[in-house]
Amino acid sequence: MSAADLLLLVLAGVATGLIGYLTGLASLVSYPALLAAGLSPVAANVTNTLALIGIGVGATTRSARLLGGRGRRQLGAQVAIALAGGATGAVLLLLGGNAVFARVVPWLVALASLALLVSPRLRALHGSADSRGAALVALFPLCVYGGYFGAGAGVMYLAIMLVLTADDLATSMIVRSVLLGVSNLAASLVFVGFGPVNWTAAVALGLGCVAGGNLGPAVQRLIPPAVLRVVVALCGLGLAGWLAVR
Repeated sequence: MSAADLLLLVLAGVATGLIGYLTGLASLVSYPALLAAGLSPVAANVTNTLALIGIGVGATTRSARLLGGRGRRQLGAQVAIALAGGATGAVLLLLGGNAVFARVVPWLVALASLALLVSPRLRALHGSADSRGAALVALFPLCVYGGYFGAGAGVMYLAIMLVLTADDLATSMIVRSVLLGVSNLAASLVFVGFGPVNWTAAVALGLGCVAGGNLGPAVQRLIPPAVLRVVVALCGLGLAGWLAVR
C-alpha cells in the first residue's frame, strides 16, 4: 500500500469519524475509501469494522462526562448487549455472507429514518414513560446487525432511543457512538481470528476515525438539535435509496 493510499485513508478516517458521529452513516465514506485503496470487498468490510472502533474512542474522550451520569448498571448492561450482539453478527457474516440483508436493509434504514424524522411526535404519543427495558431488548438485534452488515445502524439506534427513552439527542449520540464502537470491537475480535483484516489500512483509517470522532461532539453542539435530527433522517433515507438500487 502506497503512501498516497495511507494518506487517503487517514483523511477519509477524519471525515468518517465526523460524519459517523453526526449522522451515523460512517461507512458511506470509509468503505469506498478502502475499496479505492485496493482492498477487496470482503477485506474492506472486515477492515472497516475494525477501524470504526475509533469513532467511539474519539467521541468518548471528548464527552465522557455524559456517560458518567447514566449509572454503571445501565451502561454496563448496554455494553454487555453490544458485545454479544456484535460478536453474533460477525459470526453470522463469516458463516453466510451479507447477501441475506440485501433486500431487507433498505426498508429497515428507511423505516428508522422516518421514525427519527417524526420522533418528537412519536415520543409525545408514547407519553412520559421511559421504556428502557424495551430499548435494551431492541439493542441486541441492532448490534447483531451492526456486526453483520452495519449500514445505517447509527440511524436505527437514534430512532430507538429517541422514541423509547427520555434521552435527548446529544446524549443518544454519544451513547450510540460508544455502543456501536463496542459492537464493532466484538465483531473485530472475531474477524481478527478468521477474517482477512488489512492491518495497515485499519490503523490508518482508525487513527483518522479517532480524530473525527473527537471533533464530532464539538461540531454537534453548533447545530440545533431539530436541524440535526432532520439532516440525519434525510441522509438515512438517501442511504436507503442507494442500498435499494445498487
